[in-house]
Amino acid sequence: MRLETYPSREALMVGLAKVMAAELKAALREGPATLSVPGGTTPGPVFDALAEIDIDWSRVAVVLNDERWVPEDSPRSNTRLLRERLLIKRAAAARLLPIYAGTAAPEAALSSLAAGIAPHLPITVLLLGMGNDMHTASLFPGADLLAQAMSDAAPVVMALRAAAAGEPRITLTAPVLRAAAHIHILITGAEKRATLQRALQLPVVEAPIAAFLDRATVHWAE
Repeated sequence: MRLETYPSREALMVGLAKVMAAELKAALREGPATLSVPGGTTPGPVFDALAEIDIDWSRVAVVLNDERWVPEDSPRSNTRLLRERLLIKRAAAARLLPIYAGTAAPEAALSSLAAGIAPHLPITVLLLGMGNDMHTASLFPGADLLAQAMSDAAPVVMALRAAAAGEPRITLTAPVLRAAAHIHILITGAEKRATLQRALQLPVVEAPIAAFLDRATVHWAE
């Protein structure tokens, strides 16, 4: 695990956006690129900075790491946040790959959603977050199908349910996330840094984030 520390959260968000933009630009010299990002409020300032950067966004596909199975007009929708914070300004030209459909349960849409994402794999630049329970994407400790989602044989996307997750979730699986060319993890505060250190000592079924630490750069500020 490589750890990058920043003097402030503002410096972290701007600096991380610049790193990710540089990686996308380098990839775009060879062909199209795919960016995968988390939901939640923490990465919002990274999205704000990225949206301002001059990239050939028309050749970038964007896909969420995971999504709550709620419609886009829900305040809990990650897709809604992405449209409001990232897919604006220069980045409005990017192509959003859906990871939600309007079916009653996520299982009914898995095949069609995977078919839309698969042609854009492997991911070029991956940004992950981490919860205090050491989950990332919707790979929650204790989730009903966590072992399958962490397996090398996992499909592109899976539906998972966990007590800590609230709604049913759909998530990119561990092998899809691990195959990204560049992996970044965004955390802030002393508690998250301590949690990350604990994750290094635990099996992935207890700390799913641990499955990515050997390939990731962790970006942290107090």
